[in-house]
Amino acid sequence: MNSSSRDPLDPAAAAASTLSEYLELSLDQGKSLILVRSQGGKSDVYLGEPGEPDAGLTSCAAIQNAVVHAILESTRSGMNELVIDGQTYRFVRTFAQVAEHGAIVFTPA
Repeated sequence: MNSSSRDPLDPAAAAASTLSEYLELSLDQGKSLILVRSQGGKSDVYLGEPGEPDAGLTSCAAIQNAVVHAILESTRSGMNELVIDGQTYRFVRTFAQVAEHGAIVFTPA
């Protein structure tokens, strides 16, 4: 999976698609989805647990910050339930610090 190669025309649709893609991967591996925000144009996507050392995180991709912003707009801190393409996703959105950078954590519920 490589969302960094996408050039989405609709940020909201790209956000929903990207979020569902990585939530599925998160569920499959029993790990949290972690988005590490950057000042550049992209944010890094990891699977793991934010309390683990950085070496314990699995890097998945980098996604455009516009998509990350749209994901944040469509979710909220705490418990979330979203239906994306007919599939219901339940997760908790929290914040953490990864390698001295702010991170958004999506943990399956």
